[in-house]
Amino acid sequence: MTEAATPHAVTQSAHVPAISHRRYRLSPGSNVLFVYGTLQFDAVLDALLSRVPQRTPASAPGWRAAALEGRLYPGLVAAPDATATGLLLTDLTNEEWAVLDAFEDDRYDLRELTLSSGGRGWAYVWPDDEVRAENWDAQYFAVHHLHEYAARCGRISATLARGAADTGR
Repeated sequence: MTEAATPHAVTQSAHVPAISHRRYRLSPGSNVLFVYGTLQFDAVLDALLSRVPQRTPASAPGWRAAALEGRLYPGLVAAPDATATGLLLTDLTNEEWAVLDAFEDDRYDLRELTLSSGGRGWAYVWPDDEVRAENWDAQYFAVHHLHEYAARCGRISATLARGAADTGR
């Protein structure tokens, strides 16, 4: 999750492929995001979006939230015998999607996943490099890093929101 991000022009599309290399291609009705890492925390969401969106527990079979080398946040990676747990954010506005896109590291790829419920949700998926063998530990993050991480998110949120407004989303 980078300190700065470069927004790209928005391309609206009636059909979004399951794997999108251009995160700004979501149609206006695409407001369901599966989160499995730092975006599960109210303090982070509030710092970035100035609110906590509606959410419900969710899980994604065939994926895990992996610890990443040198990073405080995880990456969602394919893992056939695992199930990533998280939350489904269900009422994101187009502007909030753009803020979260700007917030996420450019190495993430936005993909539509099948959830344990049988429904579908978008998730930021990490490439298969810099992945550690262990899963990301949300409790450890909450105790040791959440306060400062949320404060940093608050410091960059205005920049992210300005970039989102520039995209016209």
